Amino acid sequence: MVMEERRERIVDLINSEGSVSFAHLKRTFPDVSEMTLRTDLKTLDEARRIVRVHGGAKSVGFAVGTDDLFSRRVSRNAPAKHAIARKAAELLHPDTVVFFDSGSTTTALAQAMPDIHLLVFTNSLTVAVELARLELVETMLVGGKLNRHSMCTSGGTSIEAVDSLSFDQVYLGVTGYERGRGFSCGLDDQAVFKRAVLNQSDEKIVLMDSDKEDRHSTFPICGLSQVDMVVSDGGSSAVFVSDCAATQVTLL
Repeated sequence: MVMEERRERIVDLINSEGSVSFAHLKRTFPDVSEMTLRTDLKTLDEARRIVRVHGGAKSVGFAVGTDDLFSRRVSRNAPAKHAIARKAAELLHPDTVVFFDSGSTTTALAQAMPDIHLLVFTNSLTVAVELARLELVETMLVGGKLNRHSMCTSGGTSIEAVDSLSFDQVYLGVTGYERGRGFSCGLDDQAVFKRAVLNQSDEKIVLMDSDKEDRHSTFPICGLSQVDMVVSDGGSSAVFVSDCAATQVTLL
C-alpha cells in the first residue's frame, strides 16, 4: 500500500468512527510500523485533516466540540446498538422513575421499549420524540442549553433541574471507556451533567457497545466501580469482562 493511499484510509477510518485509538489503528494496519503510523498521524494533523489526541486521533468535526454528530452516531454500529437496546428494555420496571441520557443508543432504547407505565426524564430531544408514540409513558424534558449536534440539553440549568430530582434508574450513554480511567465523553458540560444524574439515581446502568472500549475521550464521567451495570453487545474484551467481575459490576 502506497503512503498516500494508506493516509487516505486512515482519514476515512477516523471520519467514519469519529474517534480512533492508536491500538485500533495498529490492528487495522498490522503491516505498518508504529513509527510510520505516528508519522502519518502527525502529517495529517499538521494538514488539519484529523486531530491527534492522547492515545489516538479524532475527526475534525468530532474534536471541535460537537461530541460527534448525532446523525453519524445513529448509523454507526447500528446492529450493536439495537442489541443493547433490546437487553436494556427488559430491565425497565413498571411504575418507576427513570432517566434516559442523550445519545444514539439511548434513543434506540426508547425505540425498543414496551408501552408500560413509567415516568421518564430525559435531556434528549430524539429520545423524547421516540417516547411520544407510547401512551402509558409520561415524558419530562429537562431544559437547558441545546446542543444542536447532539440534539440534547446541558449546562447549569439542566444540572439545577436534576439536582432536585431522584430516579430509580439511569440509562447512561458514553463516548469511550479506558481501563483505569473509566467512562468519558467529548464535552465538559455534558460530563458534568451526566455525573449529576448519576448522583441522583439508585441504579446506574451504562449502555456501551464494545467498540467504545479502549477509546479515549477528553472529559471523564465516572469510574467503572461507580456504576451497577454495563449493557453491551456481547463483544466485550476479556480484559473488560475481568474488570467488571473485579468491581462487581454486572455485564449483560
